[in-house]
Amino acid sequence: MEKRELICIGCPMGCPLTVQLEDGEILSITGQTCKRGEVYARNEVTNPTRIVTSTVMVEGGKVGRVSVKTKDSIPKGKIFQCVKALKGVTVKAPVHIGDVIVANVADTGVDIVATRNA
Repeated sequence: MEKRELICIGCPMGCPLTVQLEDGEILSITGQTCKRGEVYARNEVTNPTRIVTSTVMVEGGKVGRVSVKTKDSIPKGKIFQCVKALKGVTVKAPVHIGDVIVANVADTGVDIVATRNA
């Protein structure tokens, strides 16, 4: 039997979670004080995902860089491919919040979007 200990990030409580697994199957989840904890633990041990944030260069704007993020979470294993896809990306001003900067980053089906105007 395998035991994984996590800290929930589903809400500000930061509950310590314990997940018991056997042969990859979840037997129990304990420690959560709300429903979000169970959902977080289940996702984290079966299919961990993350939102990626970064910046890209802006050409012709008042600021030299603009913040960007994945529009949705991507598989944890694709983070480095995502960051690599952003390396060297330069966008022309003006940039608006929500503009797609890189479509379908790292073949995840998720776009990189601007998070501020530039």
